[in-house]
Amino acid sequence: MDSLTQIVLGAACGEAVLGKKIGNKALLFGAIGGTIPDLDVFIGNWLHGNEIDAMLFHRGYMHSILFSVIAAFLLGWLIYKLYNSGKRLDTTTQKDWISLFFWSLFTHPILDCFTPYGTQLFAPFSNYRVALNNIAVVDPVYTIPFLICIIVLMFFKRTSKNRRLWLKLGIGISSAYMLFTFGNKLYMDSVFKKSLIAKGLNVNRYFTQPTIFNNILWYGMGESDSSYYVAYYSLLDKKSQFIDFKALPKERALTEEKFSRIKDLAWFSNHYYSIYKIGDNEYQYNDLRYPLTSKENSNSSVFKFVLYKENNQINMKPFQRNEDNISDALNALWERLKGI
Repeated sequence: MDSLTQIVLGAACGEAVLGKKIGNKALLFGAIGGTIPDLDVFIGNWLHGNEIDAMLFHRGYMHSILFSVIAAFLLGWLIYKLYNSGKRLDTTTQKDWISLFFWSLFTHPILDCFTPYGTQLFAPFSNYRVALNNIAVVDPVYTIPFLICIIVLMFFKRTSKNRRLWLKLGIGISSAYMLFTFGNKLYMDSVFKKSLIAKGLNVNRYFTQPTIFNNILWYGMGESDSSYYVAYYSLLDKKSQFIDFKALPKERALTEEKFSRIKDLAWFSNHYYSIYKIGDNEYQYNDLRYPLTSKENSNSSVFKFVLYKENNQINMKPFQRNEDNISDALNALWERLKGI
């Protein structure tokens, strides 16, 4: 999920493990632990000269269970050595610090598994991306109450029972909401399946996922041999069905057979993608796991980037958002969320 949510969750882990012993400093170290996996964005750019390889490095090994274990031992040992001196001598143990970093690191990829982007939880042994699609990458309903509870507990002494109460409240509210999103996901899958049948659309596979910032408006996609079919459904709609199905042709201006990095991108998108030729040596890649920015334009996409050939290989131009399109798309999603 987004960086703020991961900071809040990491801080909560720090408080749960070491809050009674070191107070607000536990929140700080937990927040640091919760941020570390996302540093793979910068490390990927440093390790790889190809933009595609750098992008695919994100949510890979540094979001795995193995990394959480190894990094927890290394960071726990290091911080204990630095912290355990002077007036702080013997106030904590190395086990405390290993536990703090393990939970702040481990909960980061676990939380990311619930989003559509997915996480390679079992890297480097498997590149399988765990993506449960039950919550958006950014969802204020999950984050804001949790954040408020963490802020409130900071004003109590580390030994206060109220501090523990607010921690439990933050974890409880966020966990209850997460359970709701799981139930909502099961409901949306059933509605989408029935909607496909009602429309007479024969598909080989399909998925549903919430749109950004909420769990009310959902996006569904079905795949046939030649097309993708996309539609929306809001819990505020009068009828319990996905409507306004739009057919998107499968465009493959570059193929997986000729270019290995196209195969990598197809894996990244779970094979929900299209590639359009837009210039002499430019191709637009649309990741169709995410909505269109304009329902009138089949070539539009919230998540798109430009590919080009370089020395008989495929590279990607630095990712840039078209702010006007994103703004229009968000406004359209907000209006659609209200129901029809």
